[in-house]
Amino acid sequence: MSSLLSLFGGGLFTVVVFIIALSIIVAIHEYGHYIVGRWSGIKADVFSIGFGKPLYQRTDKRGTVWQLAAIPLGGYVKFAGDANAASAPDNASTEGLSDAERRHTMHGAPLWARTLTVLAGPMFNFISAAIIFVFLMMFYGQVQNRLIVDNIKDLPGEIGLMAGDELLTIEGQDVPEMSSVGQFFEDLPRKDVLSYTVLRDGSEQTVTAPHPFPVLVNTVQVKSAAKRAGIESGDVIMAADGVPLPTFYDLQDVVKAKEGADIALDVWRDGEVLQMTLAALSRDIPLPEGGFEKRWLIGIEGTYFFSPATETMPLGKAIVSSIEQVWTIIVMSLSGIGHMITGAISTCNMSGAIGMAQFVGSAPTIADYIGKIAFISVAIGLLNLLPIPVLDGGHLVFYLYEAVRGKPMPDRAINVMMMVGMALILSMMMLGLGSDLFCK
Repeated sequence: MSSLLSLFGGGLFTVVVFIIALSIIVAIHEYGHYIVGRWSGIKADVFSIGFGKPLYQRTDKRGTVWQLAAIPLGGYVKFAGDANAASAPDNASTEGLSDAERRHTMHGAPLWARTLTVLAGPMFNFISAAIIFVFLMMFYGQVQNRLIVDNIKDLPGEIGLMAGDELLTIEGQDVPEMSSVGQFFEDLPRKDVLSYTVLRDGSEQTVTAPHPFPVLVNTVQVKSAAKRAGIESGDVIMAADGVPLPTFYDLQDVVKAKEGADIALDVWRDGEVLQMTLAALSRDIPLPEGGFEKRWLIGIEGTYFFSPATETMPLGKAIVSSIEQVWTIIVMSLSGIGHMITGAISTCNMSGAIGMAQFVGSAPTIADYIGKIAFISVAIGLLNLLPIPVLDGGHLVFYLYEAVRGKPMPDRAINVMMMVGMALILSMMMLGLGSDLFCK
């Protein structure tokens, strides 16, 4: 059992935080189905978080059974007239009902009511994710235009900067606004120590400090060479194959040049220098303009050695930014699915339950954890819109057929397609699990 838990990167804790995250996402999705169905006049018999044997149940005044079930890997709403959690029609349960009674079943309701009820689940995932992004943007704010140091992170050696310093120049070059600072840092001399002019307590001072972008590890990606080598958030990679690395850009150059060959790293952690060896892995990276690019990566994200000061983000800007973020996740996910189907990129880019647990469990802070819940919520909402029977998108295809033909698809055809859809879903789950276990 311990070896299985080690696959998750953080053992039982990672499993627990993943189940909590998944349960929140599923509850939002299913509540969207439930509440819009109720507003549309469709009665819900069961609202379940989890599958299998119920662990807790209560029945509300509308006759809906609310339950927590033993297998916390999903959930469902079973409406009146449904044969199962996949919402296949149960004609036996609706025989003998009056037209008024059938109106309150899923399959006796008008087409518009069924369509809105099915569509509501994914839409609630997208909307809830956007709300979370708005909250994070407003609560944690946005970086100010002026580059002011909020706090200093641990590094080997002395750092002349202090919290509250406003950076005016580095190596004699004027510091631009934050929107342009990334390129500015990349163009700076790649040296261990640079000269900074700062505004401190109302007067200008000159101090020395490392390059703003040292090889300071911010996050370690799951299924990465760095993760397997034991690199952790907060580590500082000081040298590669004995050659000093003053900046993160130098590490990127080394990784690219080695093309998957072993790299010996000197890693500073809490005052000690550790020796680690790893080899970069080939990865398919989505491009902003669409498509993918193969790169050699070790799986870490760097960060500046100081945190810039932030200011409150206006509500309107936060809303626009959150919608853009949701849309970006959707576009990137669709691009990834399309490229895997065509064989342009490997199915190793998929993640199953283990990969998602590692992704959620790798969040270094509560804010990152909440942000990852929003990210997965969008992904699950999009997955449910795929035109596969059993999923919400499959039901929408059935309703489109009904709208075009003027009559529902035959029950026998629906049942056959449901079985095919279930086989596809199980195949996708096995493919994701195989990716988690066997892909490098």
